[in-house]
Amino acid sequence: MLTSYAGIVVVLIVGIVFPLILLVVSRILHHNHRHPTPVKLQTYECGLETQGDTWVQFKISYFMYALIFVAFDVETIFLYPWAIKFQSLGLFAIVEMFIFIAILLIGFWYAWKEGALEWM
Repeated sequence: MLTSYAGIVVVLIVGIVFPLILLVVSRILHHNHRHPTPVKLQTYECGLETQGDTWVQFKISYFMYALIFVAFDVETIFLYPWAIKFQSLGLFAIVEMFIFIAILLIGFWYAWKEGALEWM
């Protein structure tokens, strides 16, 4: 019984020990950055000296598009295994998936109705 879990234990040990070794080696080999030079404290942006206020806030108007994309991307992830086993699942799984798609389409319709898909 213990041999069946040996692979999991080995992966767990390697997954914990290897990052710890990398952190220790990094700590040993790092340079002292507590006293940076004046050149390192300068703002560097694409090779040019910055002019004016560099902290400009940008309005991200495609945020809702990204959220809707993620929602439908997750839907695709759920649809793929269902499509692979479509014939062997039976009527219950088909009805269940159509309900799932209907809920997502209702959400898409609501986002459209509320103007979430309007640019600006």
